[in-house]
Amino acid sequence: MTPVPRQSAINRVLLAVYADSINPEAPLDGLIVGERPEPEARSGWVTVSVRAAALNHHDLWSLRGVGLPSERLPMILGCDAAGLDDDGNEVLIHAVISSEGWSGDETLDPKRSLLSELHQGVLAERVSVPRRNLVPKPPELSFEQAACLPTAWLTAYRMLFVRGGLKPGQTVLVQGASGGVATALIALGAGAGLRVWATGRSEQKRELATALGADAVFEPGARLPERVDAVMETTGAATWAHSVRSLKQGGVIVISGATTGDAPPAELTRIFFLQLSVVGSTMGTRDELEQLLRMLVQRQIRPTISQTLPLSQARVGFEEMLAGRTAGKLVFTV
Repeated sequence: MTPVPRQSAINRVLLAVYADSINPEAPLDGLIVGERPEPEARSGWVTVSVRAAALNHHDLWSLRGVGLPSERLPMILGCDAAGLDDDGNEVLIHAVISSEGWSGDETLDPKRSLLSELHQGVLAERVSVPRRNLVPKPPELSFEQAACLPTAWLTAYRMLFVRGGLKPGQTVLVQGASGGVATALIALGAGAGLRVWATGRSEQKRELATALGADAVFEPGARLPERVDAVMETTGAATWAHSVRSLKQGGVIVISGATTGDAPPAELTRIFFLQLSVVGSTMGTRDELEQLLRMLVQRQIRPTISQTLPLSQARVGFEEMLAGRTAGKLVFTV
């Protein structure tokens, strides 16, 4: 019998969710769920068989062309995943890719990138990543729970405890109550002994914040009972004035996003007179991801997953996020 030749890895294909074109106004026009080539092996990198991957607003921004120019297309989307490495170990993927030779805090590397910007992302059956970006998955966490952590939850951890420097007993205001970062901020803050207040546009979102551990919830822009030690800001223009006016003297605003655009007037007079601090925060380090994992296990905190879908139905998840119907993390399983 004539032996059948082995198919080379470069000719093999896998199911993936990728950007095929860019459209700032209609981002889902460029979204494809289909076949892509198997990731190529390279020195120092390892292939992970994905078991679960989480959706982020970053993926919608990529489809709009933010951080992803058309010359890099087609690009597999996704930053967050958990799965099995080549040796069968359960691992979590750290999404920040530092440049070759960089040492220290990778978020400060001017040439850093996230998966799905320069390198193919994780919304696929398999993904290739630097070996240094693998973190052991605790057995206490499911693949779906672990997949929620590398972007939204790591961002929240760094905002609260690294950039914000918050301590138990202090009061923090979370602007917004239902997105991936906001729900992580509430759950982590409550688990660490902070007094957490949150705003939400609907009764449903305020109820979610309460269920996650918020001590009090308010409508956007509401007058608070007292001023707070810190505000976690991911919204931008829609909430900026309220954030500044909610701080006590010497308080801090930590910003990791501006989904409604850059802020209106900066309130500079109030900032200098009350000696407020405005601090930027982006993602987190591999070491901080390991610290986050230990905290979740020790405090028995788990991510809120709003919906789980098979990877083949990824378009449904993107539609839900684009319409603002998510409440927690949306996860795809492979």
